[in-house]
Parts: sequence; structure tokens; C-alpha cells
Amino acid sequence: MTIPLILVLGPTASGKTALSVALAQALNGEIVNADAMAVYREMDIGTAKPSLAEQGGIKHHCLDCIPIEETCHLARWLEMAEAVIADIHQRGKQPVVAGGSPLYTKALIEGLSAGPPKDAAVRDALQARYHSEGGEALLAELAAIDPSYAADRHANDARRIIRALEVHALTGQPYSSFHTTDGIRRSEYRTLLLGLNWDRSAINQRINLRAKQMFADGLVDEVARLQDRLSKEARQAVGYKEVIAHLWGGYDEKRALELVRRNSRHLAKHQQTWYRRFTDIQWIAGDAPDRDARALELARAFLAEGL
Repeated sequence: MTIPLILVLGPTASGKTALSVALAQALNGEIVNADAMAVYREMDIGTAKPSLAEQGGIKHHCLDCIPIEETCHLARWLEMAEAVIADIHQRGKQPVVAGGSPLYTKALIEGLSAGPPKDAAVRDALQARYHSEGGEALLAELAAIDPSYAADRHANDARRIIRALEVHALTGQPYSSFHTTDGIRRSEYRTLLLGLNWDRSAINQRINLRAKQMFADGLVDEVARLQDRLSKEARQAVGYKEVIAHLWGGYDEKRALELVRRNSRHLAKHQQTWYRRFTDIQWIAGDAPDRDARALELARAFLAEGL
């Protein structure tokens, strides 16, 4: 059995929620969230989680479903997503996958490899080096052995830099080679990838306005209420880590907003870099007046191919 999947992709603030809802409404569909942070309960404002009104009466899965004290790693999300996609299809409805975590998308349509090994002693030694030599030094080392993975990292991203160096030390292989099955699509899914494309200045403006609205809607209060219970993974979400630093006295609220805007722009750039790996994305201008109609036309043609 081959399941037709429609995936709505794009950088943060590009309009994925609205388009996925429009498609699900027109195609008797249900939506599967593929945003790594929107899975967590209570993290509503900072993840731009769609409200009930924005969900448009469409059932959403893998959304608002994991306690914030827990960690939802890639394999855990993938297991949930595969199960709900099978159920949606079995009930005669169309699964629409929407979210801005490209690695989740890649794992869903290509599958996971066996996974790299771990060694606590090697990791501890690397952590000691990170603290003594600094993040820039270790990032430069990573760039020499795994340039594609290092290109998307920041020197402050200690956990991922150390993990990538640990894997290389143990296997002699770049960490990026372990992520998925290197472009080979899974036979159980037939996929249509719809991407929302924006001019860089336009998406940056949308990101800046969204961040401002989050603060106006009470992001600082949300983070203050949740910070003591957030798992290590959840604390790394853009919008949360910056406000936590503000609440701990690192800087004022104005600076926190500036950092959320900056880091959200960096996230969007990272997402767009990842999407280059998917050569079959059908790109649609995010601000096109016929955006939804064009996406629906492509979706219906895709579904007709399988009849």
C-alpha cells in the first residue's frame, strides 16, 4: 500500500499553517504537525502554535501532545507521525504534513538509518575541550571534517557540535551521513512537496512582526511560567532560550526581542538551506494572490496520478 502524502514546507512565518488548512479543507484531509517545538504542550505563543480558529475545524495530529518536561526527539516524532498517517489514510482521508523542521520532513520521506554510536568518555573529553578552547575552535574542526553539517551550526551550539565530533571520532564518518538514507525515498509513501517561497526582505519583515506580536501576546509571561519545567530540548526553542536569559538578568526585554528576531531570521535561513536538498519541491510565491488555488491545483493533479 502506497500512501499519498502532501507536505507543506517553508521557512518560519511563511504561511504554512494557513495553506495546509486550506488544502485539508478542500481535500478532506487532516494535518500532521512536523514542527519540532509545536509538539510540546503549553508552549503556545513562542511556537506560533495555531489556535483553534486558525486550525479551521481540521483535525491536527502530533501537535500540543508532549509534556514540556519530556524530550521529543526525531525518532519519537517519526513513530507518532507514521502511525497517524496510516490511520488518516485508512479512514479515507488525506494526510497533509506541515511544519518547519526540515530534518523531520527528510526522516519521514526517506526514513532513518541505524544511527551513530555514543561514547560517554569521548563526549566528556570533547566537552572539556569546548570549555577550554571555545566553540569557535571546535566548530572550525567540525567544518574541516563535516562541512555540510557545520554550515548550519553556530559556535554556541555546544551540544550538536560535540555530538558531531563524537560520532566522527568513533566512526571516522561525518555526522551528516547518519541522519537519513541519503535521498532514497521510502516506497510506502508517494510525495508532493509544496514550498512557500518569499523574498528575503519580505520574510524577514514577517519574522520581525511575528516576534513583536509574540511579546505583545505575553511571551515573557509564558516563559516565566514554564521555565522551571522545560526539558533541555524544549529550552532550546527560539523565543524561549532568549527570554529565559532575559529573566535570569542577562539583558532587558528590548534586547530579548532583538535576539528573538535575529535568531528567527537565522532559523529561516537554516531552513531554506535544508530545503535545497529536496530537488522536487514545487515552489509557490508566499504572497501570490492565487497561492491557495495554485497549491490546490498541484495537489489535485498529484492525487489524480495515483488513481
